[in-house]
Amino acid sequence: MKEKYGLTTPEVAKLRQEYGYNETPKIQKSFISLILKRLVGPIPYVIELALVIELILGNFIQVAFIFALLLFSAIDGAIQENRASKSIGELDTKLIAYTSVLRDDKWQKLSSRELVPSDLIHLSVGSVIPADCKIVKGVVLVNQSVITGETKAITKAKDDELYSGSTVIEGTADVVVEKTGVHSSLGKTTELVRTNEAPGRLENLLFTVVKYLAYLDVVLAVILTITALVRHTPFLSLLPFLVILFVATIPISMPSSFAVANSLEAGNLSKKGILVSGLTGIQEAGSMNVLLMDKTGTITKNEPEVDEIISLNGLDKTKLFQYALATVKPSSVSPLDLAILQKAKSDKIASVRVKKQVSFDPKLKGAKAILDNGDEIFLGSPVKSNLEDQVKIQVDKLSQQGLQVMVLAVNQEPIGLMTFKDQIKSDMPEKISALKKQGITVLMLTGDTVSTARAIAEKVGLNDHIGTVDQALSDPLSYDGFANVYPEDKFKIVKSLQDKGYVVGMTGDGVNDAPALKKADVGIAIDTATDISKLAARIILTEPSLKGIMELVNAGHRVYQRMMTWLITKLARTAQLALLLTIGYLFTNFFPVSLNIIVFIVIFNDCVTLTLGTDRVKINHLPEAWNLKNLTKISAIYTIGWLVLGFLMLWYSVKFTNFTHAQISGILFVYLIYSAMGMILSTRTRDHFWSIKTSKSVGTVIFINLVLSSLISILWLHTAVLNVLAVFSICFVMFLILDLIKVSYYKQD
Repeated sequence: MKEKYGLTTPEVAKLRQEYGYNETPKIQKSFISLILKRLVGPIPYVIELALVIELILGNFIQVAFIFALLLFSAIDGAIQENRASKSIGELDTKLIAYTSVLRDDKWQKLSSRELVPSDLIHLSVGSVIPADCKIVKGVVLVNQSVITGETKAITKAKDDELYSGSTVIEGTADVVVEKTGVHSSLGKTTELVRTNEAPGRLENLLFTVVKYLAYLDVVLAVILTITALVRHTPFLSLLPFLVILFVATIPISMPSSFAVANSLEAGNLSKKGILVSGLTGIQEAGSMNVLLMDKTGTITKNEPEVDEIISLNGLDKTKLFQYALATVKPSSVSPLDLAILQKAKSDKIASVRVKKQVSFDPKLKGAKAILDNGDEIFLGSPVKSNLEDQVKIQVDKLSQQGLQVMVLAVNQEPIGLMTFKDQIKSDMPEKISALKKQGITVLMLTGDTVSTARAIAEKVGLNDHIGTVDQALSDPLSYDGFANVYPEDKFKIVKSLQDKGYVVGMTGDGVNDAPALKKADVGIAIDTATDISKLAARIILTEPSLKGIMELVNAGHRVYQRMMTWLITKLARTAQLALLLTIGYLFTNFFPVSLNIIVFIVIFNDCVTLTLGTDRVKINHLPEAWNLKNLTKISAIYTIGWLVLGFLMLWYSVKFTNFTHAQISGILFVYLIYSAMGMILSTRTRDHFWSIKTSKSVGTVIFINLVLSSLISILWLHTAVLNVLAVFSICFVMFLILDLIKVSYYKQD
């Protein structure tokens, strides 16, 4: 007796009471563990080494300040990681994996969360297996490296077990769910979304900057050591200064600054239906200069309808359609299969008897069926068929209308053509035009014929200059799209563009897009994407419109501008402080700013740095370029300008006044804070500083820093109020002068 599969609604309700939903509880990290994590690593180790040295030297006040700095950074970093986790956590609630399930004797597309043990589900190429299952029909090739660590794909047949989280590489199968949720091997598919990724261009550039700042510190330390030897100054008296110098240089707030800038944008994007599974995808979007668009599902709606059936040998159209229907499994969720099933339902056409079916395979570009009489049916791309010249001309004419043409063959003999029409998304021409205005080159990729690609390209505002895969690899930007593209070709095209120095975005939805989505700098899975494509992409759109891509690009520009402010000011402020202290010591034989005060300078600067992720910015409507040379030039303008002023203040204080060392330290302390705040206000924009207001948090922290530093100088370091006001006025004039020079520099650049 044949075993019956599939559940009824009452049976599902009963099983759900017993087993719950197919989900696993999130692993919650304690706030303490997040803090402790930030006390481990290269940057914290440098600060901790400084702490130990100061402790050995008995400088307990400096120990307290350095410990406060370290703890402040760790706590703030933990807070920012929590915020970033919440942004990424939107995937758990919005990124839903769907499965084809047999319920009440009908195949339905349901959320994987709804699955219960004993459900019968259908798996096809690209499926991420949502629970532990057993195959009852079919053969599949699966990648189960997530569970077993084996990278080699394994063939699974009837009665074999499948692990939750594995992916289907080839074939189709009907499987019975055995274990769900916490009882399964891995739990729900969204737990697989990567949380760790390689550093993006921004991080690499920032670490390069840090490396050069460390080189500067080493050079200055050598100079000071040689000077101490010449002057017979005890080295131990210099050691605290060298320690503080490195503390002031190491960007301990850098990871938190990243988190603020990226997670803020990720949260905003999430509210607009754009989910971020890789934060570097946001910052790379600001630099993206080439966007590859897969035609089906991205440019078109991927809701094809059967348009026409054409006989090549005089066979009745109904018979031709029955042959085509034979290649379609009732449980299939493929758009083309659904179109055929819908046509069969509306025209009340029944399939012929089938012995075996092979669902659509992207590599074969077609589907197959073997009938009871032994005939082999193929429905697939014309490029996979041996067509006569006259038929090729007919296919070309149909393709020029923008139709997708499939060839129907029996025993490798073409007997008919089936055409499908798919609607272009209504906002596509507008969005492609907008992307072009942003300086982004849009290239269309399709597995269809050249004629179909040209017809679609013209309708969406691209030129009809369509190339081959070889041309895509050699001279991609001379074309507007590429036809007859196979799955492995998309990956090669992405890599080729990256090797040529382009920042590449890729949109897609099918399993054949997944490798390219993962490889791309900005992989974007659209709303109808398969599970495996969503797992591969850094960005997931949850709405049909591609407006989300524009939102993403704008978010990337905002992150770029905020981090540029951080970079320029970090370079300039660190060089300014290190050179002022070192050269000042060489000429005066005392530290111009007390070492305890330097820690305050670091904390004040870090406080405002951490708010830069919230700042208002002007968006540049061209791809951004992370250029260290240009960055160094603009930083040098501020470094030289403020250093000249600092040296003049020090020279005047030593030469023409009777100020104590504490009072000189007080004057230079407020000078360093005023100049740092001025640099932040000026570097926020390429225009004059007043052209755009700061965010509320940035403006508030700058104001508090100015007030607190003034009070510390007056009340603790005994600097006269008039002297503090004089320093503020002089710094304000220098701030205006440097802002004018900056605007002039950018206009000439």
